[in-house]
Amino acid sequence: MTTEKHITTADIAGMERFYRQALFNMLSGFKSAHLIGTISPEGATNLAIFNSVLHIGANPPYMGFILRPTSVERHTYNNLKANRQFTINHVHQDFIQPAHQTSAKYPAEVSEFEVCGFTPQYTNHLRAPYVQESRIKIGLEYVEESLIQVNSTLLIVGKIVEILLPEAILTPDGHLRLDEAGSVAVAGLDTYYAARQVAQLDYARPGQ
Repeated sequence: MTTEKHITTADIAGMERFYRQALFNMLSGFKSAHLIGTISPEGATNLAIFNSVLHIGANPPYMGFILRPTSVERHTYNNLKANRQFTINHVHQDFIQPAHQTSAKYPAEVSEFEVCGFTPQYTNHLRAPYVQESRIKIGLEYVEESLIQVNSTLLIVGKIVEILLPEAILTPDGHLRLDEAGSVAVAGLDTYYAARQVAQLDYARPGQ
């Protein structure tokens, strides 16, 4: 057993910038890795990796994600506000590196689909592009945003209007075999983990 480390607010204040960034991005543990696809009014596609996608509700179905402050240009934000549509695409083990590369700061006129080697996929229900290489894809319509005042980040909320996934990973009770799909988890900004199911438990009730 290793010695427990005690980190205080004074320690935090004295941390080097990138050390602090790595620590606090990893502190919440494993998160899902997703590529968010959007398109500009002029038809320029954009793709960016996010580790902040979250479930908002099931009936009606909503998902959201945290967007960093818009004090600098955010192509994802500009596009989804203009078109009120976006896609969320799972990242899988076989394309981690090019998915990670979408975090690079490309100019608005440069498509991450093209430079990172992904294929845009479209349906009749949505103008925003899916990632064809992804095996679990969610199409959403922008609903609302909320400002998180402590650090000027935004919670973006969308309503799910379409889902594309392999029938084989969908179980009769509505669960998804994410490990069979090859979906990955991410900790921090740059460390990826393979998913493996270790348990599936019954709905918890008092006394059971």
